[in-house]
Amino acid sequence: MKKRIFILTIFPEYFKPLIECGIAGSALRGERSQDDLKFEVHLINIRDYSKTNYKSVDDTPYGGGPGMVMRADILKDALVEGVVNQFGYQSLADLQVIYTSPRGVVWNNEVAKSFAQEKLSHPTRDIVFIAGRYEGIDERFLENYVDEFYSIGDFVLTGGELAIMLMIDSSIRFVPGILGNKLSSQMDSFEDGLLEHPQYTRPAEFEGKSVPEVLMNGHHKKIEEWQKAEKLRLTNKHRPDLLKK
Repeated sequence: MKKRIFILTIFPEYFKPLIECGIAGSALRGERSQDDLKFEVHLINIRDYSKTNYKSVDDTPYGGGPGMVMRADILKDALVEGVVNQFGYQSLADLQVIYTSPRGVVWNNEVAKSFAQEKLSHPTRDIVFIAGRYEGIDERFLENYVDEFYSIGDFVLTGGELAIMLMIDSSIRFVPGILGNKLSSQMDSFEDGLLEHPQYTRPAEFEGKSVPEVLMNGHHKKIEEWQKAEKLRLTNKHRPDLLKK
């Protein structure tokens, strides 16, 4: 079974490293899967659906103001012609259209996990990401065609491409079968509200610093106690706000 992810953007080349590199890349190429679920990514260049002389996708905002606004009609054509019609969907109801925006649900570890469970792992509807640019997108397109909004934080990017890559990379790792060890995601930072404990590997001594002895003795209970104490120590030192929560 295929789980399609469509990305509408004017810069499809942005996503080349995400698709070609690392664990996320192999998953998005369909090389890692959950049972018979395989991912398939399609990059849709919004400019291909512009009927203007210079393939522009934006225009000046009504009411004045700085910058340009992405046109609703061109975005609609990219969505309907480039996704629905080209890939044989019955209607837009077969798709979940997502836009990254400051008005959206703030993205964090729990939201990423929920996104993986509800949208990536269960292919009831395929996903369409819209990568905004300039001053944003005509509000009428957002009202008529976008199902959900997500925000990666209280700051502004020059475009939505990086936000989309962040969402995909941080959520796909929660899909069963993607990570080599299923315990990896369960032991990472934020899983229990704390930072992860320190990690060590060879050499046993580096620039005068040795690996903590407790990690060398093979006593699992003592190692577990040390890890819990270290998680609290690091969280208190670097992210005390997490302890307050």
